[in-house]
Amino acid sequence: MDNSQEGVRLNKYLSEIGHCSRRAADKLIDAGRIQVNGQKVVMGQKVTPQDQIEIDGVLIEDHQERNVYIAFNKPVGIVCTTDTRVEKDNIIDFINYPSRIFPIGRLDKPSEGLILLTNDGDIVNKILRARNNHEKEYIVTVNKPVTGEFIEKMANGVPVLDTITRKCIVEQLHKKQFRIVLTQGLNRQIRRMCEYLDYRVVKLKRIRIMNIELNVGIGKYRDLTKKELSELNRLLADSKKHLT
Repeated sequence: MDNSQEGVRLNKYLSEIGHCSRRAADKLIDAGRIQVNGQKVVMGQKVTPQDQIEIDGVLIEDHQERNVYIAFNKPVGIVCTTDTRVEKDNIIDFINYPSRIFPIGRLDKPSEGLILLTNDGDIVNKILRARNNHEKEYIVTVNKPVTGEFIEKMANGVPVLDTITRKCIVEQLHKKQFRIVLTQGLNRQIRRMCEYLDYRVVKLKRIRIMNIELNVGIGKYRDLTKKELSELNRLLADSKKHLT
């Protein structure tokens, strides 16, 4: 990196230190969320390592040292990808978090609800790994009345993707709505299970991942609490890395 007195453009500097991409930096600058030495910056401004750079009032050095774990209520239509060049409606651009984060697992574009995001690459597979029996809970609305036979078959296993789905908890909530708790993550699993039984999913909302519950508005996010992280540590006791 060029550490000369002249400095480098702020977006390039943030990219080189691994804080965020140039594109993300430009968005933060345009939104007025970055200050350098207490002053709002303008596009194209240059900085040096000696400058004090704050994003949303937080020094970037402090922000980079902190592991980020957030719970996001994904709206319908947002795609869970970090490739901001391919998908216009991607989760990274939508949240516009001031540092690099990525989703843990996926939630289909037509689905909504809870998804976790982090900057800690070591725990991504540990949280949603199927063989660890990590629970994910959904509220599902279908296109016709739910029957006792439908609930029983969903709970006991349905042929999907050359396998039989694992037994799970299924409970009818309303005429066309049920709650389901899965411990595996096959591609479009709930939709495929319903299709096999001649039902079509009208609305699918994830409301819980392990001990993390959905309690923010659509399109909003929050940091996980210390209590939630502590419980995650207990649930992930067989994993090598703990959350901090």
